[in-house]
Amino acid sequence: MRRLPFALFACAALVACGPRSGDRPVVEDVRVRLSAVADAPSAGYFTLKGGASDDRLLRIDSAVVQKIEMHESTMDGGMMTMRPLQEVPVPAGATVSFAPAGSHAMLFGIDKRITPGTGIPMLFTFASGAKIAVEAKTIAPGTHDMDGMQH
Repeated sequence: MRRLPFALFACAALVACGPRSGDRPVVEDVRVRLSAVADAPSAGYFTLKGGASDDRLLRIDSAVVQKIEMHESTMDGGMMTMRPLQEVPVPAGATVSFAPAGSHAMLFGIDKRITPGTGIPMLFTFASGAKIAVEAKTIAPGTHDMDGMQH
């Protein structure tokens, strides 16, 4: 029975040594609008909140997606254009939104078993070394619950 207090103390010590939640970035409201066309990429949206110091989002990975790219959409001469992002700055204390008609993630090769309502595990990797695992909510094609826009 004396092992239990020691184990609890050891766990508390490990938690105390790790970065405080306010020190690292936060990833919130992660959702993926599934494509209406088989084998076409789907769009991912989320909110990043900066931690205690500036950081950069370097990549997003998932065990059920072949490739995830970060993109930025902008208007250029009356035309919407899209360009890949190699990294995304996340200033300390700032909020960075990935939303329809702006920055977004493109998910290529989503596992066929993923359907609306099925979660997609995602791992966000930052330049600071922070790795944040989240589960994205999946949304059916044509659903208008994200600013009323479609991607």
